[in-house]
Amino acid sequence: MERKSVVIIGAGLGGLFTGAILAKEGFRVTILEKNATIGGGLQSFRRFGETFDTGMHVIGGMHEGGNTRRICEYLGIMDKVEVRSTDVNCSSKIFFGDSAAVYSVPIGRNNFINSLTSYFPHEKEGIVRYVDAIYAIADKIDLFNLRQASSLFTDYPPDFLTAADSFIAKYVDDNELRSLLAYMNPLYGGRGNETPAYVHAIINVLYINGTCRFEGGSDKFANLLAEVVMDNGGEVLVNEKVEWIDISDKVVRNVHTVSKRIFRADIFISDIHPCALLNLMPQDVFPRSYRTRLQEIPNSYSAFCLYIKLKNGTFPYMNYSEYYIEHSNEIWKFGEADGDWPKGFLLMTPPDGDADKYATKLLVTAPMLFDTVRRWEHTSVGCRGKEYVEWKQLCAEKIIGMIERIHPGFRDCIENMNMSSPLTIRDFYGVKEGAITGYSKDCNNIIVSQIPVVTKVKNLLLTGQNINLHGFCGVALTAISTCEVLLGQNYIINKINTRKE
Repeated sequence: MERKSVVIIGAGLGGLFTGAILAKEGFRVTILEKNATIGGGLQSFRRFGETFDTGMHVIGGMHEGGNTRRICEYLGIMDKVEVRSTDVNCSSKIFFGDSAAVYSVPIGRNNFINSLTSYFPHEKEGIVRYVDAIYAIADKIDLFNLRQASSLFTDYPPDFLTAADSFIAKYVDDNELRSLLAYMNPLYGGRGNETPAYVHAIINVLYINGTCRFEGGSDKFANLLAEVVMDNGGEVLVNEKVEWIDISDKVVRNVHTVSKRIFRADIFISDIHPCALLNLMPQDVFPRSYRTRLQEIPNSYSAFCLYIKLKNGTFPYMNYSEYYIEHSNEIWKFGEADGDWPKGFLLMTPPDGDADKYATKLLVTAPMLFDTVRRWEHTSVGCRGKEYVEWKQLCAEKIIGMIERIHPGFRDCIENMNMSSPLTIRDFYGVKEGAITGYSKDCNNIIVSQIPVVTKVKNLLLTGQNINLHGFCGVALTAISTCEVLLGQNYIINKINTRKE
């Protein structure tokens, strides 16, 4: 039988994972990427003689037996993946500016409990109950555990769709501990009274079980996925921005790119933001209610980022991530406009070859609302004007001032610095309003923010961080869901579970 052909729009992590799986399973895959480089959030760039990742990639599930690792093993790339595990005794360090408190979070379920109990001995029982609860939620999600789907109607724990802040408050009373348990909000776009407990739970379980970071640039991983596609007869084409999708009778006939090429296939898959996808097709393809829904789902907040080259031998390499929160009671307010900016940031020194004692570079991400840069939203990269450049410098100075509080003398360690704003993320990632974690999930109306991988167009599917789950692991799992629409339920899950060593 002739292999079915697939065209995937977008070579972000979702498009690459989806393409790699389908290519491995015998489909003829072509991936079209608008940028000169593939990877989406995995893109890296060279500046000041250093390679900088555009994203803050702390990866869960790469430990022995972890779900992300098992997917990579199925694809045959795990032996080529270059990652470094974070410090077992301190995977993350959290600073609260208002109380001057510092907390270290280790890897491992029991270590996590023991560490928090040492800081909050009066909350020992609540900490144990909280950890049991997040693991119970994670254990109920078949896809997260790479299990065969047991039924269409899973009996989820009562807390599953509780607001995450209320979920935490159910188990612990100490306000600072509540904020500490939510320290990873910037990684998943946590919002008070909205973020579902299951999103909070699976991210925390992933990180408690073990985290690692890419060595030498996250783009290497994107290239590994592309190699799977190409080794199985597929193509990954850059500078091929799709400008129109030809649809008739609810079937995609072909896609047109700005280079005037036309691509035909049996199946088409979109890895781009759903709102961007709508702009590539006639308005009458989807019902107005569906289009309106996609347009009105709130996006997660964006970020302002610093990429800093450090002077040789001036700043220590840290095999963990640092989180700074200015006010502990604002841990759920990164997505709100009130108060001063920044409310906090995530800082890390990426592992790079022999970087064991001193770091050569440093990455900082501070959550920021797109409204902050809306006055420049109609400008393009490199043409935003003097006011924008001066504004970026002021933002950088605010962040550096905060870093000085936890690392006195840090300013003297800086040799060079580059900055990016939500506009940069929007333009290079192609995501609406520069959202760093896609659509925002709302436990108060979860159906609205859940986008199925199938569409009303017979041969058009969706993948990527806006569908199902976001994050490195979440996107890989969503890719499985997309592929199993074509291959059959549990087809990839069974392949992963029966893989021969």
